[in-house]
Amino acid sequence: MKNLKRWMIGSGLFGLLIFLSGCVKTDSTGAPTGEGFVYNVLVKPMSHLITFFAENWGLGFGWSIILLTMIVRLIILPLGLSQMKKSMIQQEKMAAIKPHMDVINERMKTATSPEEKMAAQQELQQFYKDNDINIMGGIGCLPLLIQMPIFTALFFAAKVTPGISESVFFGINLGKPSLILVALAGISYFLQSYISMIGMADEQKKQMRMMTYMSPLMIIFFSFRAPAGVTLYWVIGGIFSCIQSLITNLYHKPKVKKEIAEHFEKNPVKVVKSAVKPTPKKQNTPKNKITTNNGGRNQGKQNKK
Repeated sequence: MKNLKRWMIGSGLFGLLIFLSGCVKTDSTGAPTGEGFVYNVLVKPMSHLITFFAENWGLGFGWSIILLTMIVRLIILPLGLSQMKKSMIQQEKMAAIKPHMDVINERMKTATSPEEKMAAQQELQQFYKDNDINIMGGIGCLPLLIQMPIFTALFFAAKVTPGISESVFFGINLGKPSLILVALAGISYFLQSYISMIGMADEQKKQMRMMTYMSPLMIIFFSFRAPAGVTLYWVIGGIFSCIQSLITNLYHKPKVKKEIAEHFEKNPVKVVKSAVKPTPKKQNTPKNKITTNNGGRNQGKQNKK
């Protein structure tokens, strides 16, 4: 079941990556061609906003990128928090039913026939259904599909807006790569991964450990060659993600734990009666055991005496 879940999540993210690759069409130099729905509806307006903040408000392009990134993140924040809360609810439910689930999983492992294994799998599915458990852990495609094109548009707006490449922000040329911003981006996303695991069980932490290092390393890899204006967007995005994770862990998580505890107190875990009949064990008869009546005859002789 875990392998199926990972495969479905991995396939969904890969499909999302393919979907996003066609959102903004670029030429051989990586510059947008001006075609595509996302470019015309999102990238161009964001680029105009960056220019407006920089020139009309006199903020400069560095602060304009920061301001626009914060505005977009604040607009999408309720959706992100809702998605994380749903995922957390399912995780707490899974933790509550784990002892019963382990029994069924053990029965599935020790099944000696396809029929027994199939019966155990059906029992597990029924167990999830009876206790209102979503095996996808509350992960929905809609929030990702809404957020990712917007983040992609913000990325391209920070990359191609005229004037950014010649701008300087605190001594950093926004048109060239900056090792300082690369380090800040990696640290912010590593910190976000660490904060998101606060309060997790040790088993869940082991499963998430790879992602703890993978996400910051990917950001660092992409930022090495990216202009500093784009890396600045990653830095602010990482800091904002830390804030979102803190809100989730410090505010939502205690409330969710309390709600799930009260839920199972009023509605105890529904256990499915097993339809799997255990295979009877064969009794081994000792090979060297010999039945004799000598004991009976000897007893008779003693009685005659």
